Amino acid sequence: MYLIREKFLDIGDDFDITDDAGNKVFHVDGKVLSLRDKLVIEDASGREVAAVHRKLIALRPTYAISIGGEEAAEMRKKLFTPFRDKYTIDVPGPDDLEMKGDLLDHEYEVELGGRRVANVSKKWFTIRDTYAVDIAEGQNDLLILAGVLALDLAESRAERKRAEEAGKDE
Repeated sequence: MYLIREKFLDIGDDFDITDDAGNKVFHVDGKVLSLRDKLVIEDASGREVAAVHRKLIALRPTYAISIGGEEAAEMRKKLFTPFRDKYTIDVPGPDDLEMKGDLLDHEYEVELGGRRVANVSKKWFTIRDTYAVDIAEGQNDLLILAGVLALDLAESRAERKRAEEAGKDE
């Protein structure tokens, strides 16, 4: 199990991904206020192992995920999902992942071929926003973690947009 603890007060939106014992597994260098909403995932030695960035030209929220410098997947929000959020993590070939969940409860499942391969639970702790990500053995942990980060970027962008629109209505 991994814990993604976002440190809201840090400059640059940097945070760590730890294991359930609290050991740092990855560091995430965030550039969320950049035009493309970009995150760089580094291993414990500081070497870039993956990145997530928003694609600027897309009909729906779309994020590119690269692993080891190569494009590994695109995560897209599905259109017309009235009661649940649904995203596709589109990988080359037939093994796309589906991420579905409830934005209000912050609970998501990641499925591969209709079989659950990960659970994502977002819980609130004092001033920290924490995702617990439980990934089944034998899965691509880095791809799933990058997908969760892309989900968070997409939802954060949507929340900012709703807040801006609400401010215009007043």
